[in-house]
Amino acid sequence: MRGLTRLFIVIGLLCALLPMAASPGASADDDPAPSATAITLDGEDTGRTFDGIGAISGGGGNSRLLIDYPEPQRAAILDYLFKPGYGANLQILKAEIGGDTNSTDGAEPSHMHTADDLNCDRGYEWWLMAEAKKRNPAIKLYGLAWGAPGWVGGGEFWSEDMTDYLLKWLGCASRHHLSIDYLGGWNERGYDKTWYERTHTALRERGYATRLVGADSGWEVADDILKDDAFADSVDIIGAHYPCEGGDGGTALSCSTTQAARDTGKPLWASENGSLDTDVGAPELIRSITRGYLDAEMTAYLNWPLIASVYPGLPYDTVGLAVAAQPWSGAYRLGKSLWTTAQVTQFTRPGWTFMDHASGYLGGERANGSYVSLRSPGRKAYSTIVETTTATRPQRLDLSVGEGLPRTPVQVWETDVSAPDAKENLVHTTTLVPDRDGRYSLGVRPGRVYTLTTLDAGGKGRATSPAARALTLPYADDFDRYPVGREARYLADMQGSYETVRCQGRRGTCLRQMAPVKPIEWQDDSDAYALIGDGSWADYTVSADVLLDRPGPVELIGRAGRQARPQNRQEGYFLRVDDKGAWSLSRSDTEARLTPLASGTAKALGTGRWHHLALTMSGTTLTAALDGKRLGAVDDTAYSRGIAGLGVVGYQTDQFDNLRITPAAKAPAPAAVDVTAPPRIERGETGTVRATFTVPAAAGSGARDVTLTPTAAAPGWTFAPGAAHFPRVRPGQTVSAEWRATAPDARDTPVDNVLTATATYERSGVPHWSYGSATVTVPIPPPTGTVAVSDLAFVAQTNGWGPVERDLSNGERQAGDGHPLTLGGTVHAKGLGVHANGEVGLHLGGNCTRFTAVVGVDDEVAPNGSAVFTVVGDGKELATTPLLRNDAEPYPLSVDVSGVSRLDLRIGGGDDTNANDHGDWADARLICSET
Repeated sequence: MRGLTRLFIVIGLLCALLPMAASPGASADDDPAPSATAITLDGEDTGRTFDGIGAISGGGGNSRLLIDYPEPQRAAILDYLFKPGYGANLQILKAEIGGDTNSTDGAEPSHMHTADDLNCDRGYEWWLMAEAKKRNPAIKLYGLAWGAPGWVGGGEFWSEDMTDYLLKWLGCASRHHLSIDYLGGWNERGYDKTWYERTHTALRERGYATRLVGADSGWEVADDILKDDAFADSVDIIGAHYPCEGGDGGTALSCSTTQAARDTGKPLWASENGSLDTDVGAPELIRSITRGYLDAEMTAYLNWPLIASVYPGLPYDTVGLAVAAQPWSGAYRLGKSLWTTAQVTQFTRPGWTFMDHASGYLGGERANGSYVSLRSPGRKAYSTIVETTTATRPQRLDLSVGEGLPRTPVQVWETDVSAPDAKENLVHTTTLVPDRDGRYSLGVRPGRVYTLTTLDAGGKGRATSPAARALTLPYADDFDRYPVGREARYLADMQGSYETVRCQGRRGTCLRQMAPVKPIEWQDDSDAYALIGDGSWADYTVSADVLLDRPGPVELIGRAGRQARPQNRQEGYFLRVDDKGAWSLSRSDTEARLTPLASGTAKALGTGRWHHLALTMSGTTLTAALDGKRLGAVDDTAYSRGIAGLGVVGYQTDQFDNLRITPAAKAPAPAAVDVTAPPRIERGETGTVRATFTVPAAAGSGARDVTLTPTAAAPGWTFAPGAAHFPRVRPGQTVSAEWRATAPDARDTPVDNVLTATATYERSGVPHWSYGSATVTVPIPPPTGTVAVSDLAFVAQTNGWGPVERDLSNGERQAGDGHPLTLGGTVHAKGLGVHANGEVGLHLGGNCTRFTAVVGVDDEVAPNGSAVFTVVGDGKELATTPLLRNDAEPYPLSVDVSGVSRLDLRIGGGDDTNANDHGDWADARLICSET
């Protein structure tokens, strides 16, 4: 590049004697008269100090598989993330301080599982930070906790224990020769002023120069900073999460802060942003950086997450700067977001100064795109970053270099973000040479990111990924290869912490669940479990030796697929057995429903003794075995493939050994249960349900002691007569039973009702279960008279935090945990407590004429929260409120709903994140016909 630069200087001197030519950034054919933006670059121009662009490893488990990658692929991925002039060239790395609890896509281990425990080598964040520093010694490091072990403060995060816990973590960093530049409090859980003051004092007393970030939530921390000098002295940087339009995963067409935040004079950071697909999210990423400064003076941007090095099917499996989900093959994918980041990081440095008069919106219009300019200390170099992600036509930049900045050749780099699969990523397109007056021009096209820089910098790594391939079976791990205190290869903790220990009662190394009590959690609770494997696995047996340390169930997981948040919403089959021998085989789904499929009692396992547990999946047949004896089998069609796992129910510190996943033999043809039912049964009315049980002719063996039992998923259904019994059904034979099914008439009876017939029988000496089902519609009658909405059945409901509450505020995550509905100090006895973004659907059947309510943000979150309320009838917007903040007057609504069949009450978030957006549809009522 340096040789090319000298050549361009010579060419530039010749060009300076000629009239300015059109730049190659856009051809004359693109637009005969592109609009122009004049940008004056002046060395005396000033602005805030640039603090850097970074990314977040953690929140949670999103870097887990990276450490298990083989070389040279692992080094290549790290180079693309951290190595200067190679890829993303990150300037800040924010790492999770593990707390044994799930913080989005997994759990990270704590350095202190208990108060008397300290291990500075757990997990992978120390390794990752060291690798980042190795590649870029100037990178800044930032630690933040999403949760903590349950012993901390007796379950209270904002405690002296937590301060001491973080100081121990900083001590661990020192052991790894790492200096932590920034430290946060509790991710997205607000702040405690006393805790910040105490922690800041403790840091300084121990000689740490680490700067505290407050509060990794919203901008409201600035209000208290302005009011409280001691608190202000304890917060060095204000960090807000998702401060751009749309919040988490939003459009970032604009960004915002508060006047209070500006008035503090402290650095303002987007200390977490992103949550966007590695390719699709590139336009939003660059807008968050450029518009983040233009709109809100934010001087640092941290992308969540660093990388999607997690198993496919987890909530954010393609979100980050790259995707690396196959450590066994070494395959990885670099995202367009990585190269978009490089357009900034490779041509700027923390400590540079924004030039406010050389930053703005193209042509003065937000829709045209934006640009920011920065200069180096000493004014020896400058860079201008331009994004045209919202532009629709080519444009021209006319730049003029004034006094105090070099008039040296300007390198132009470009990334095409107009489409996720666009091929142009960090391409050096041209070198521009200012004329003798310091002027030069560049044509820019829509959907691009451009960097114009005087730095002799920029580069693109050449390492390539191998082809992806499946993890072949059999797979086995006896855990003896690892030192004590390590995570097992490929095993990703979802909740709790699994690490190697000396085996109890046998030689060698085993795996143990290390969190002895429920952690201080960031999101909801679940069993402590971990996942492993390849999503293409279909027919296999997962088995392990298990030792129960305490009473309670241990589990194996098979065909685990999609996971929704929180982590108890995991698809898959769960085999559980407890110390007394009680066992069950269940199906879990992304709604956190655990559907029992089979159960029984085996010989008691007791505690402190080793046993062998196995779950086999072949076709639709699932078989449970304990110590080599088959406990039972069930046929279920829900999941045909997925990864494996192990766990405990609760937080027992049980041990596992000799984990094996092996191919399963083909199971005999399964018996079938077919159910027929009327498509519609009115509330309180009766219909006939029929079940047919068939053993295929090719089954090889018949069924003995067959029992057919009808059930319903919703409560209140009755069936007559009772279960039907058949002593034997031979291969090729069919038996049937009928019942009179009566629908419930309760308010909360669902519209769609699943009726199931369960067949229990013995086959080849093994207890067996098979199921069939049919769906029956039970219509909701239209309301009559004047009725409170909270007394009606819901056709559908979604809510941004916990369930929709009837006659209570939204509260927290559990049903019934709200408070009296209160708006502006007035308590309302009736109504709905909701949370953005959410919706409640009601069946009116054209029988009502008017909907009335008083809406607003509930006093329980004062002074926070903002929301917009919308009334929708049959898909058409009937009324909407302005943005209502917590201090706004309650807003009355009176809406004509004549002829509306379905009414939807929607709440949307405000102009920031949806945190604290607790909304009330207070005194919500319908005026309807009396019949």
